[in-house]
Amino acid sequence: MIAESLTHPPVITADVLIIGGGLSGALLAWQLLRRGGARMIVVFEPRAELGRGEAYSTEEPDHTLNANAARMSIDPDAPDDLTHWLTEHLAAGGWPQGAAQRQPIELLFPPRGLFGRYVQERLGQAMAEAPGISVRHVRAEAEDAWPVPGGICVQAGTQRWQAPIAVLATGVFPAARTPRRGSPATAALALDPWDVGRMARLPVEAPVAIVGTGLTMIDGLLSLRRAGHQGPVQVFSRHGLLPQPRRQPPAWPDFLCLDSSLRTPLQLSRALRRQCRLAVSQGVDWQAPLDTVRAHVARLWHQASEGQRRQFVRHLRPWWESHHHRSPPQGAAWLAQLLSEGRLTLEAACLIASEPAPEGLELTVRPRGREQAEPRRFAALIDSSGIEYDWRRVERPLPRQLLARGLVRPGPLGLGIDADPSGAVIGATGQVSDRLLAMGPPLRGLWWESTSVTDVAAQARALALHIAQLGFNAPKVGKTGVSQ
Repeated sequence: MIAESLTHPPVITADVLIIGGGLSGALLAWQLLRRGGARMIVVFEPRAELGRGEAYSTEEPDHTLNANAARMSIDPDAPDDLTHWLTEHLAAGGWPQGAAQRQPIELLFPPRGLFGRYVQERLGQAMAEAPGISVRHVRAEAEDAWPVPGGICVQAGTQRWQAPIAVLATGVFPAARTPRRGSPATAALALDPWDVGRMARLPVEAPVAIVGTGLTMIDGLLSLRRAGHQGPVQVFSRHGLLPQPRRQPPAWPDFLCLDSSLRTPLQLSRALRRQCRLAVSQGVDWQAPLDTVRAHVARLWHQASEGQRRQFVRHLRPWWESHHHRSPPQGAAWLAQLLSEGRLTLEAACLIASEPAPEGLELTVRPRGREQAEPRRFAALIDSSGIEYDWRRVERPLPRQLLARGLVRPGPLGLGIDADPSGAVIGATGQVSDRLLAMGPPLRGLWWESTSVTDVAAQARALALHIAQLGFNAPKVGKTGVSQ
């Protein structure tokens, strides 16, 4: 016992441990505060601020939400909450660019940094209105977790925290940070899509490559514009599909509610195409029928067989991503301008490797339909290859430790981690934990769409209710003070 006390620091107790303080963790803390019961909530987040994560840390005004304010409330019980907050913010003189757009506030696409401020203010208000509850922000990365009698212990830096309940709200792991097979140098050589400062140091006319054609690619293009770049941009992706522009079509009948026989990805795809053709024939934007599918995604994915899910991922996923995760108007307009000017070209190809070269780097790419790879020279590379959902490929301490301990197992199709519908994590032996829970992007395999603001907000509310039902019985051991 003496040796143990000399080796390990005292354990600090809490009621709930939230691992991750981006959008997921902040919204869960917010919902827990609103429900009461917990005395101390601890959030592990290396960043200086809660509620931002990587997505909402950018301060560039060009990096906007990809949906209008009416769709982005963090409160499932108040769909117009962001609209109300923006109304007050603009009235106080904030975000003058928004006021200059002369549109109804609910139709505006706010900068993501401003959205992060909205989340922070709502969390701060809840903290002020719940004086009996303490929310502690521990600025350290949670590196390990293991079960103990009556709860979970989490290691973060030199501290050990223990609580009856811990929640994995880790958010997303960018694929650009995960080494690729055959190209270990890619992450080291690539520019961050939001690093305007480094882009500004490039020669103005320098050729730039971008890998990936999702919404992060749009951010990269806007960052290049902000940096004053005027040279050519070559974009590579496996399928060569660009994100569709986000428009705001009129309401369309919910055809999935009207036809319960649609169950498989193939049936859904065919029915959706019929609905889109019908809309166009009536002079209605084809995005209107597509937007009705959003409310049914979790149900359709959850009831599909593994074979049907695999069929969707293999054959339909690229088209779903490019049509459902659409570009905000400003980004879409800039992309269209680059294409029309011939400054941006798109090629369906796979990145095989990247190596340093004089005045830049050399990429080895294999164009689609060809067996031979080809070298290409660029001054810089922006890696916007999206999100790595497979925890077995994520080079971070916590995912590796949890997998090694058997506390988690890969989710369906290797997407995220496995859990039951309440968010209770399922371990390697198939046992459902009553102490370790998860929400948000780690549950991609369970619900498919588990990353958007509306998805995360709904999960945070449901999980807070579930945790309140479990109760808070913190084990009274070790140190009771708080160290940050």
